[in-house]
Amino acid sequence: MRDEGMTKGELTRQKIIAQAAPLFNQLGYAGCSLQDIMAATGLEKGGLYRHFASKEELAAEVFRYSVERVIEARREGLEQIDGAVEQLRFEVRRFVEIHSIIPGGCPVMNTAIDADDGNPMLRKLVQEAAQQWKTRIVAIVKTGIERGEIRSDTEPRRIANVIIAALEGALMISRLEGNRTAAHDAQTVLEEMISAIESRKLNRRSARKARAKAAPE
Repeated sequence: MRDEGMTKGELTRQKIIAQAAPLFNQLGYAGCSLQDIMAATGLEKGGLYRHFASKEELAAEVFRYSVERVIEARREGLEQIDGAVEQLRFEVRRFVEIHSIIPGGCPVMNTAIDADDGNPMLRKLVQEAAQQWKTRIVAIVKTGIERGEIRSDTEPRRIANVIIAALEGALMISRLEGNRTAAHDAQTVLEEMISAIESRKLNRRSARKARAKAAPE
């Protein structure tokens, strides 16, 4: 979020969103009460409704804010990565290495579970966020195929689904077990999958680079 050019009201609105984000991410939509939000923001009920028409509107803005923050953190440096294969590895590695900067864990997974049988608006936002993530990975794979970096028989949609499912599933197990073992296991398996779809030409080039790097000076 950028402060430049914002009015006092807009700045207050953004401050409320940032302060409410950990509450919704940790407690869920139903578990997060207006009293919780009032305590975190220092505002009365009237002050909150001056900036948001409803709790649902605030929850939607909080989700957008949380996802944007997490994506920014996990994608930082991606533009400097050369080649589709390395970009896929980067996506996986950053997900595992960068813990959610919003207290409570991954907002996409948390909200997906929270909204599964509840709020249809939040469910729609989660679906859109997941689709955007999938679209991004599909685009990387398609570019890799077009450039001859990834095998032509690779199905981009399948790769995207496997990466997302493995990472989010491993994150859930890691939270349940209280350690990062499942996340690192998922990273290992996904990196093996990425190596398997690497084109033979690129694979040989990578092997030569590895040998050159390992050779004594």
